[in-house]
Amino acid sequence: MTRVGFYVVDATHQEQRLQVAVRLADKAFQRGHRIFINAADETQARSLDELLWSYRPASFLPHGLLGMQHGELIAIGWGQDPGAHDDLLINLQLEVPAFFRRFKRVAEVVTQDPASLDALRRSWTFYKARGYRLEKHDL
Repeated sequence: MTRVGFYVVDATHQEQRLQVAVRLADKAFQRGHRIFINAADETQARSLDELLWSYRPASFLPHGLLGMQHGELIAIGWGQDPGAHDDLLINLQLEVPAFFRRFKRVAEVVTQDPASLDALRRSWTFYKARGYRLEKHDL
């Protein structure tokens, strides 16, 4: 069954959500995982694409927008079907994506702004009601 982790950021800025997503992707990639980052929209997906290129100058995270070159290990989408990805889903949308069940792990990234906190509560309730194992990580 899918394991779900909520990564609660002690900040209100959306940029912090992106930083946490990239940090999670980096850590998971170093451990051999394949990652799908589900951005809120295409603009955020393109921002993540740029951030992943410059995250750590001494390392390389092979990634790409879903369906583009280099998206086999780390793909970035914004609601599309994740294709062959089924290992780690980093969700930046404020709703639970319909395809989450195919993943071994889901990381929900939440900031302290009202919309994100409201989404956290709805998502937590959604997963819990369906019997998913939940973890909370305060960052």
